[in-house]
Amino acid sequence: MALPNYYSHFPQRKSVWNGQEGSADVVVIGSGIGGLCCGGLLARYGEDVVVLESHDLPGGAAHSFEIKGYKFDSGPSLFSGFNSRGPQANPLAQVLDALGESLPCVNYDSWMVYLPEGEFLSRIGPTEFYKDLDKYASKNAVHEWKKLLDAILPLSAAAMALPPLSIRADMGVLSTSAARYAPSLFKSFLQMGPQGALAATKLLRPFSEIVDSLELKDPFIRNWVDLLAFLLAGVKSNGILSAEMVYMFAEWYKPGCSLEYPVHGSGALVDALVRGMEKFGGRLSLGSHVEKIIVENDRATGVKLRNGQFIRAKKAVVSNASMWDTLKLLPKEVVPKSYVDRVNSTLQCESFMHLHLGFDAEGLREDLGIHHIVVNDWDRGVDADQNVVLISVPSVLSPDLAPPGKHVLHAYTPGTEPFELWEGLDRRSSEYKKLKAERSEVMWRAVERALGPGFSRDKCDVKLVGTPLTHKSCIVVEILLFLALESQLLLLVVPLSLTHLFRFLNTRSFLMLLEFECIAGR
Repeated sequence: MALPNYYSHFPQRKSVWNGQEGSADVVVIGSGIGGLCCGGLLARYGEDVVVLESHDLPGGAAHSFEIKGYKFDSGPSLFSGFNSRGPQANPLAQVLDALGESLPCVNYDSWMVYLPEGEFLSRIGPTEFYKDLDKYASKNAVHEWKKLLDAILPLSAAAMALPPLSIRADMGVLSTSAARYAPSLFKSFLQMGPQGALAATKLLRPFSEIVDSLELKDPFIRNWVDLLAFLLAGVKSNGILSAEMVYMFAEWYKPGCSLEYPVHGSGALVDALVRGMEKFGGRLSLGSHVEKIIVENDRATGVKLRNGQFIRAKKAVVSNASMWDTLKLLPKEVVPKSYVDRVNSTLQCESFMHLHLGFDAEGLREDLGIHHIVVNDWDRGVDADQNVVLISVPSVLSPDLAPPGKHVLHAYTPGTEPFELWEGLDRRSSEYKKLKAERSEVMWRAVERALGPGFSRDKCDVKLVGTPLTHKSCIVVEILLFLALESQLLLLVVPLSLTHLFRFLNTRSFLMLLEFECIAGR
């Protein structure tokens, strides 16, 4: 099967260099969300910046594409906090605000959940979950859930006292975080009292320690907490920082909370970031594959493209690639052994399976929601392969994403597909096609369960199955990385030992956060 013709929001864009050597104050490698935010803010504050993207579409894992009139999201689909303002606002909302860009969204407050115990519509808010606990959990479950909320919601003041955008990985954190926000931290501790302030010290510990300290026994609650942690960061509650979970609980279980989906799809977020960057003179160069970072006298001075062109960086090079891919771009002799050892010792997570469908909406229920979560077996764990499937039908909120009377759908297994099953396979071989059909069946069954008897595979105008090999070819990045807990300390930018070279953390935590929330770059 031939690869589809992917729709570009930027059909007129080519490399901005026209075969000539170019230069910029700052060269950013990669136009994912992190790269575009970096480029936009640098341009906003007067730097001459260019963002180099290997593909013909910006957005990285957040890009959108169109086939036969169906506009598909490739990654992010569940968002909240775009309308928030102030120091504790969604960092993406802060970036868009700084760039003078708005992002119209549709608000909603629920998603469908399909569990071994049954299926139900899960609503966010302080009390909505009680009815589900009454039906599917033990008689003590409501009491235990209240106990959990009572323990962690007061901690949200401390979790939110340091805005995510103020956190950095060098000594500059003393000025951007510690000094500037010390009053708000101190105030939050006073409000919580001695016991609460002591509990706040657990924010940088695994969330499971808080759950265990409360002696929560109900299996449904324990499983649900693991599921929330996995959706937020790609790990269970024993592998996620309490600060992340407390932040999420504060967003999802407070009065008046809501979820958001961008009008015109997640590609609208990418469009807004590109518009904002270019408004202040920043440049986006598509089809510009960086082959190596040029280092002279221990200073990153620019990049060399695959076509041989050299782009000089007058002030800095910023890599939005993973640590493995960034390492490949650097000359071996200039990279400190300590950094190489750190990269080589960092564990990697699994990959993804994707299913993109465009289909006839006739016969489907009218109250079909946008999001559906399927868990097949609690005993296997939410991080087991072929066990959890996430489904998004964004055309129910933004009908322009599909032709009239049609729907667009994206289903995927969230970072649980073993890459070794696929490594080395020829994508044209019968072995690959057979494995592709076998491993995608779990997504098809989940879609059939979520959409009901009104759906059939024969009603699909578009059927696209993506494997780990597809994922790797479409996103120039190594298998998503899984950082050990001690390395997840809310760091957004890591300065390398080389001067004038910085790398954004392209971590599983950050990407999974974009996949499911976009409430904070934590």
